[in-house]
This record gives sequence, C-alpha cells and structure tokens, in this order.
Amino acid sequence: MPRKFIMIAAGLATIGAAPPQQGAAPAPARPAAAAIPAPLAVEAFADMPQMEGPALSPDGTRIAAKIAIRGTQYFSISTIGAAGAPQLLGAGKADVNWWRWVNKDWVVIGIGQTVPVDGDEWYATRAIGYHVPTGKVIQLAPRDAGQTGDDVIWTARDGSARVMLAFQTSIFTDTAGFWPKVEEINLDTGKRRTILAGLTGVMDWYADSAGVVRMGIGFSEDGRSRRIHYRDTNEQLFRTIDRTRKGDDRLTVPALFLEDKSRALVIDDDADGFSALYELDLRTLERGKQLFASKGYDIAGLIPDAGGSKLLGVAVEENAAAVRWIDPDMQAMQATVSGLVKGAQVQIVSTSSDRSRAIIAVGGADAPGGYFLFERASTTVMPLAYTNPSIKLKRMHPVRTIRYKARDGVEIAAVLTTPRGRTGKLPLIVMPHGGPRARDSETWDWWPQFLADRGYLVVQPNYRGSTGYGTRFMELGEGQWGLSMQDDLDDSVRALADLGLADPARVCMVGASYGGYAALRAAQRDSDKYRCAISYAGVSDLNRMLRHQRNFLYAGARSDWLRRQASDLKSVSPVNYPEAVKIPVLLVHGEEDRVVPIIQSRAIAQKLKSAGKDVTYIVQPLADHHFSRQEDRLEFLKAMEAFLAKHNPA
Repeated sequence: MPRKFIMIAAGLATIGAAPPQQGAAPAPARPAAAAIPAPLAVEAFADMPQMEGPALSPDGTRIAAKIAIRGTQYFSISTIGAAGAPQLLGAGKADVNWWRWVNKDWVVIGIGQTVPVDGDEWYATRAIGYHVPTGKVIQLAPRDAGQTGDDVIWTARDGSARVMLAFQTSIFTDTAGFWPKVEEINLDTGKRRTILAGLTGVMDWYADSAGVVRMGIGFSEDGRSRRIHYRDTNEQLFRTIDRTRKGDDRLTVPALFLEDKSRALVIDDDADGFSALYELDLRTLERGKQLFASKGYDIAGLIPDAGGSKLLGVAVEENAAAVRWIDPDMQAMQATVSGLVKGAQVQIVSTSSDRSRAIIAVGGADAPGGYFLFERASTTVMPLAYTNPSIKLKRMHPVRTIRYKARDGVEIAAVLTTPRGRTGKLPLIVMPHGGPRARDSETWDWWPQFLADRGYLVVQPNYRGSTGYGTRFMELGEGQWGLSMQDDLDDSVRALADLGLADPARVCMVGASYGGYAALRAAQRDSDKYRCAISYAGVSDLNRMLRHQRNFLYAGARSDWLRRQASDLKSVSPVNYPEAVKIPVLLVHGEEDRVVPIIQSRAIAQKLKSAGKDVTYIVQPLADHHFSRQEDRLEFLKAMEAFLAKHNPA
C-alpha cells in the first residue's frame, strides 16, 4: 500500500442565523393526576434539542454549545446578554465531537470525518482552534498528521492560549510517526514546541495541571496487552509501573493527578466489585483509603476544578444521573439552585472560573426541561434553551426503576415508562439499550416517551453485561450475546405480566445498535413471544462485524472481545436464519452510519425478502448512528408508529 497521510479539511465556516428560542418558567408543570392526555403530534417528539453540551467561557460571558436551527445542528458561540445571532460554525460532513474553552477568547473543537484510504474507510480526527473575537479558525495538527489528530491533553490555566496536542504523523505501524508525539501550541502566536517524541506502543498520553506529561498507556500492536508508563517530571525517563497479565486486563490508572506529585486519585473496584474512589500513592502504587462509593452502583467519573488538580465532585448514575459534590462551595451552589426549582432534577452543568455564573439543567425523566443561566449574586435564573421546544417543561409520562429476577435468579434493573392515566394490562414494548456495555437510567428519553404517548408500556432492561452495576454483573454478559442476555429481555415480559401491568400477548421489541441486534434476535429466536420487531441501525451478522473491525487499531483485541461474546458467532447472528423469523420486522438504517455499517441491515433485509418474510426496510441517505437530524427522527417515528399500529395496536 503506498504511503500517505490522512488529510481532512477544518471544514468550519461562520454562518449567521437566529438564536434559539428563549423564555419559560424553570419548574416543570405537573399534569392532572389520572386523566389520559390527548396524544401529542409525532413532530413534537422529533424535535432536536435547542442546545447540547453548553460550556461557559472562563470569564462567564460566552457559551459554547451545539444548537439546532430548523432541525440542523451547528456548533455555536453566543455572548450572554448580547443582541443578534450567535456565531455559528458548520462542520460540513465532519462530526463535531467535543469542545473546550482554552481562555476567554479561544475555544478548541474536536472534529472527525470518514476518509478513503486505499479502498477502505477510515475515521480521522482533528482539533480546531477558534478565536471568538475575530472568527479566525486554525487547525492544530500539522498537515502531515495521521489518523488521530484531536487529542488535546492539556490547556493552560494562567489565561494564556496554550494547549498540548498529541497526534500521529503516520498511519503505518512500522514508522515512528505512528505513535503520537506531543507538542505545545500557542494559539495566539502559532508557535509550537515539541514536548515529547512518540514512544513505541503508546497511543494515549496524560498531562497534569502544570503541563507535565506524566503518563502514557502502552499497548501491544494487536491490543492484547497493556502497560502504564509513568514519570514525575518532564526531565525524567518513563518507567513501567503496571502491566496487564494473562487473564487480567485491569490496570491501576490514575484518574486525577493532585498538586502533591506523590499522590493521585484512582477509580478501582471495592471488595464487592463496584468501582469506588481511592487515594493512590504514586511512589509505591499502593491504593489508600476509600474516599467515595455509591453503594450497589459503579461511580461514573470525577469532576475536577478549573485548575485540574483538585476534586470538586463525583458523577454517579444510580437510578438517575447526579453529581455528589465534595467541594463545600459547589455543595452550597447546588443547594441554592435546587432550592429555586421545586419538584425537578437540577444539575450544575458548567461554571465560570469564579463561579459567579453557572449553567444549570432543569428537568426530569418525565419532562425534557432545558438549560438556564444562574446568576449567583442575585440568585436568579434566565432561560437559555429547551431540550424539546415543543414539550418544553411539560411533564409527560411517569418513569421509575423496577427490579425483577431473571430465570436463573440474576436480578435485573429496568427503567419503566407508563402511559399516564392508563391502567390494566397494557401493550408492551421491550426496548434494550445499545452498547451493550452501556445502561439506561431515569432520564428524559424521546423514544419511550413517544411510545408511552401512544399508549404503550415501555420497559428498558439493563440486562446482564450492562455497565454501572459492578464488574461481576458486567462479566455475566461475557459469552451471552443472544443467549442469557436475550433471556433477560424475555423475562421482563413475564415479570410485568405477573405484576398485572403488561399483556404478554401484545409485545414487540424495539431497539437501536445492539438493541437493534436484540430485536432481530428476538424475531429469529423468539417469534412465539413477540408480535413484531423494530431495528434501527442494528447488527445482524457478528462475523461480518468481526471482519469490519479488522480495519481498526488494536484489531486483535477488538476481535478477541467480540469472539468472547458468544461461543459461536454464526449461531447467534439473525442473518443466518431468515426462515426462523415468523413476525413482521421493520429495519431502518442511515447510509452515513459510521458505527454499524448499513450492510448489516441491507443483508438481512435481502435474506428476509428472499424467504418471503414480512419485512419493511427504510434507508435514510443522510442519517448517522445518533439521529443527529430532525427529519430522520421524524421519518423513523412515523414509520414506527404506523408499523406498530398495524402489528401491535395500542
């Protein structure tokens, strides 16, 4: 293969447009207790969030976020209190994956795009610097950057426009440039200096708050073994402080470097197999006392301060996501904003450096809510944007967590959405999450809320293999794709029928990605238990996915993991048994899907049609894996509504 570098354009252009709609009271409205509400128009549930991922600038004067205008998302910079439209940046066909303020004038944005490389499709990333006062756009990685060019591992804390970027200069493993080097870049002047040359095997570098590159995670070329390289100062050589051993792929990886260079914080399993927060002595690599745990759940991550060396809080996801603040000042702010809004979940999303301003999210699992600007001095809030501009703060259908026993005694937690005002045994939708290493929790979710609005009871089981419930529960999913994991979904039907909530004769399975795979597997394996199946961007052929993953870095480890999910991938791949499908199937897939190739739906659609099965196949030419366009959401909801009305009417 000829040697070449992967090139993608910055692709960001400033566009003028109207600002998002504003204005509302911050408390979600409570519905009438028992009345069955009239269903909302399908268009209401297809609304894109007006704002996603808002981040305040350090001086608290600007907000960086994705916003939706007429169903299309843009990256935006808005100035608080300023008249006129925000600055909008369109990325063309590139994805806008993340953004981060460097100082009050510069923001760095991570983008990604699929590019052709000798007949293959590779996903390449770049980091873009955007100067807000002038609209100047610069690409941080040089033109010879390889596949990975967006790994910003440090930003200056002194107000200067300096960042550190780790990036490849080659796509070939036999060249030194394949392993990322680290450069410091001054965005104001364009000056660059090399901090660290690439180290063979290391793809991920980590710096502390002072800008010292302290740690690198090293991999073998196939990804089957890992190690940690560590040093205290930039002048020292790296030493290996931990490595994986056969049968154990866990590493002791510091999660936050503290000001004391001998200490760090680490997230590690407790005696019961749930992740918790501990002190770590970097001299001995010995774990110290436990600092935080969420009993019966894993913790979800850490919230550091603006300086990057102090812990402010711990993110948890129990039945619902929340932050447990450790810092007294953040505890006080949380108490204040929670006191301003009664009967709703309130989360602090972003603050200015001096914490005089904050963006808060107000809503709940049954109310989409929105974002508000909190002024600390006056203890007032101002609406910024709605998560769903049609529903706004209205409460819709109640959501709660239930637990049931699978047939082998394993306890399964599931999120249950109940149509408001309806009683008796209801038609049921089983909706498994994607991943499968993910989980559902009590949060606003437009899919089950739409289905509940149409009269369906919706259950979202966190089947074995889901994250958040400890290592042991996650490991129960090993080797169980389409087997015990599928049993857990089927057992939710029995549990809800036993509770008198669901009619077991009126059940369909609906899911996306792995959830789409599960729906197809249900149609193939359990046609006697379901009336229909709906798969959005679902996997139908695990061996084909195995071949697809050979194009990725560390393909050996990826392939090993996928092979471990079932003893025989062919036997649990629905594409191989079209004759076993006895129920109607709806398939929807986007041609721009970069996660699950559209061939996964196309292949099973062809097999089902050839076998004379009842299959509806819809291709969305511009859709990706994540419903990033409103018209794709709307088309899917309309197709799902019509399909269910025909095959499992409420």
